[in-house]
Amino acid sequence: MSNGESVERLDFIRQIVTEDCASGKWDGRVVTRFPPEPNGYLHIGHAKSICLNFGIAAEFGGRCHLRFDDTNPTKEEEEYVESIQNNVRWLGWDWGEHLYFGSDYFEPMYQWAVQLIKAGKAYVCDLTAEQTRQYRGTLTQPGRESPYRHRTVEENLDLFERMRAGEFPDGSRTLRAKIDMAHPNLNMRDPVMYRILHASHHRTGDAWCIYPMYDWAHGLEDSIESITHSICTLEFENHRPLYDWFLDQLGVYHPQQIEFARLNLTYTVMSKRKLLRLVQDGHVNGWDDPRMPTISGMRRRGYSPAAIREFCRVIGVNKFNSTVDFQLLEHCLRQDLNKTSPRVMAVLRPLKVVIDNYPDGQVEYMNAINNPEEESAGTRQAPFSKVLYIEQEDFMEDPPKKFFRMAPGREVRLRYAYFVTCTEVIKDADGNIIELHCTYDPATRGGDAPDGRKVKATLHWVSAAHALDAEVRLYDHLFTQANPEDVEEGQDFTAHLNPNSLEALTGCKVEPSLRDAEPLSRYQFERLGYFCVDPDSSSRRMIFNRTVTLRDTWAKEQQKQNS
Repeated sequence: MSNGESVERLDFIRQIVTEDCASGKWDGRVVTRFPPEPNGYLHIGHAKSICLNFGIAAEFGGRCHLRFDDTNPTKEEEEYVESIQNNVRWLGWDWGEHLYFGSDYFEPMYQWAVQLIKAGKAYVCDLTAEQTRQYRGTLTQPGRESPYRHRTVEENLDLFERMRAGEFPDGSRTLRAKIDMAHPNLNMRDPVMYRILHASHHRTGDAWCIYPMYDWAHGLEDSIESITHSICTLEFENHRPLYDWFLDQLGVYHPQQIEFARLNLTYTVMSKRKLLRLVQDGHVNGWDDPRMPTISGMRRRGYSPAAIREFCRVIGVNKFNSTVDFQLLEHCLRQDLNKTSPRVMAVLRPLKVVIDNYPDGQVEYMNAINNPEEESAGTRQAPFSKVLYIEQEDFMEDPPKKFFRMAPGREVRLRYAYFVTCTEVIKDADGNIIELHCTYDPATRGGDAPDGRKVKATLHWVSAAHALDAEVRLYDHLFTQANPEDVEEGQDFTAHLNPNSLEALTGCKVEPSLRDAEPLSRYQFERLGYFCVDPDSSSRRMIFNRTVTLRDTWAKEQQKQNS
C-alpha cells in the first residue's frame, strides 16, 4: 500500500485485501488476474476491471496475471489476443512473465473431470441442449433429473473418453456435474462441464473436440495459478457456489471469489456481442472506430491512458449496479488533456480575411504559447501574413446584441497578433460571405494596445500562405438515448443509433507546426476542443479526430449542485 492511504478511503475489495494481509490469510501474498475471453476487443468496462486487478496487485506488492479464458474456439481469434495485450500495455499495466491461457490447462482440467466421474460427482448426459433447458426447471419449480444421471462410473468413464476421441457429433452428449436438481440456485442444477465441439482452436488446433464450460474452467484456472483474490463482476455472484463446489469436491487450492458491479455508461452499450454486431453490420468502421467504447476506439479518438485510469479511480468500486454519466468520463479526459496537450491554431470552416494595410509579401512570426498549464512546454513561432483564415462562425454581418466576435466596423484581437477591424464584406452571386477585408493596428503587435483600449473578443486564425490542409472528423455519441437498451417492442438497441455521430469536414486549415505531427498525438485546437492525429493521417492527407469539446458540462453541473 502507498504511504498515507487511510482505511476509510478503501473500497470494499481493498478492505478485504487489507484484512487478509493483516491476518496472514494467504501468507501475505496478493495475486490477482485479469481474465478476458479473446472473442472481441476490450471496452471501457474492461478498463475498470484492468485498473482494479492490476492496481490492487501494485498497491499491495503482489502481481496480476493476464490470462486468456480461451475455451470457446468458435468465437476466439488471435487478432483479439493481440489487441487485448496491446490495450492492457497501453493503459500502463504489465503482467511481466505471467501471461497464461486457459487452453494451457486443458489436460489437467480433463483429468480433474475424470476424478469427479470416479467419485460419482459427474456423468455423461445425452439430452439435447433444448431438453437440458427444459429439465432444468425454473426459479419457482425444481428441475427434473436427467434419465442418464444414474449411469455407472464405468459407463461414464468410457463415454467421456470416447467424447474426447471424437467419436460423437457436436451437441450429442455433454459431461455434467451431479449436484442437486432441486437446488434453489439454478447454476447448481447439474451444470454442464464439457460440450462436444469439433472446431479448431487458435492455439491447440484440432487436438481437442471437447471444450470446458467457463464455470468449470474458471476456478481451476485460478487454482492452478494460485490466485488469492478472484475478482469478478456482479453477474458471477450466483455462480460462486458452483465455483466453490468444484474446488471443494476436488480438494485443490481454493482462491476467494469477490464480485463487484460492472461499469454501465450512458449513451453506450457494453456487450461484446452487440459491439461485434455494430462492426459486422457496418454501423461503425471497425472495432477501433472512434465512436466505439472500445479501448482501441478511445485511443484512436485521442483518449489518454491517464484519463481512463483516473476515471476508473473516480467512479470507484461498489456492490450495486448503477449507470455513470458519460460526462464524467469526458471531465476526467479534459482534466488530463488540459495539462498535457500542446496548443495549436486550426480553422475548421475557413473564412478568408485580407488585411488591406498589411505589407504585401511580409511574414511575421508571432510568439505563441504551447501550453499555459506547463511552463516548460515553451513557445512556438506562428507565421502571420496579409491573408488569413478565421472561423466562419466568428463573423456576423448583422450580429445580435451579445455577439462579441467580428462584425463590420468592430475591432477584435487576433490571438498573439494584432487588433483588426472589419471594413468590407465580399459575397458571391448567391449572397454567401466569401471574404472579409480588414485593417490592422501595427501598435498592437502581440495582442495588446499600448493605449490600454480593450476589445471583447479574441479570435484564432491561420496564415493562408502557410496553412496546411486537413480533414477533421467531429464525433458525437453513437446513440441518441442515454439508455440505448430502452426500446419499444419489436426494436433493439440499433433503433437509437445516432445518424449524426460523425461529421467529416474537408478543407480545414491548420498551422504549419503540425506538418510532422505523429499519429495519435494529441493537441488542443484553441477555442475548438481537443483533437488527435488519426493513424491514417499522412503529410499528404492530414486527418484529425475531435476527442472532446472544451465545454465541461459535468463540472458546470457539479458547481450548480454545490452552490
